Amino acid sequence: MSTVAVELRHFGHDDLPAIRQTLLDVHADAYADAMDDEFTQRFPWFVDHWGSRPGFACVIGYDNGEPVGFAYGAPAVPGREWWREHLPEPPADPSTFAVSELMVRPAWRKTGISARLHTALLAHRSEALAVLLVDPDHPKVQALYETWGYRKVGHRQPFPDSPNFAVMLRDLHR
Repeated sequence: MSTVAVELRHFGHDDLPAIRQTLLDVHADAYADAMDDEFTQRFPWFVDHWGSRPGFACVIGYDNGEPVGFAYGAPAVPGREWWREHLPEPPADPSTFAVSELMVRPAWRKTGISARLHTALLAHRSEALAVLLVDPDHPKVQALYETWGYRKVGHRQPFPDSPNFAVMLRDLHR
């Protein structure tokens, strides 16, 4: 499949009711083999949590009208950024956009769509930094994020049943 035909559409907080089921459907396909995991089953809560935040932004890719993947996030709460406990001193401008999810359905993986979704999500952000969490059981994903300019700054386990994620940070205006 070619990413040339994939159309990227931008959405915000007010669009969540219209896109919520699309996000859930893409997640169900992307994580079909892990749907018995309790943490994976809580994805609808995460969609509602992130979607309710001011500044929520989402990009969904469509191939001939079919959703193929998405990326979403929101500005981090000042003073509670995921990187804060890992840096000895905060950057001069600590404003941070938290990339919460980047997900591509299996049939469209390894086509470049994840990079396009990520780039589109962050293209016009005013924050100085982007932060994301990556499961260390997926070193290829972490390596991909490193090619996009992220660096690992520590680990964080936000929930008792979640992985001990690698915290990755990127300067958005380098």
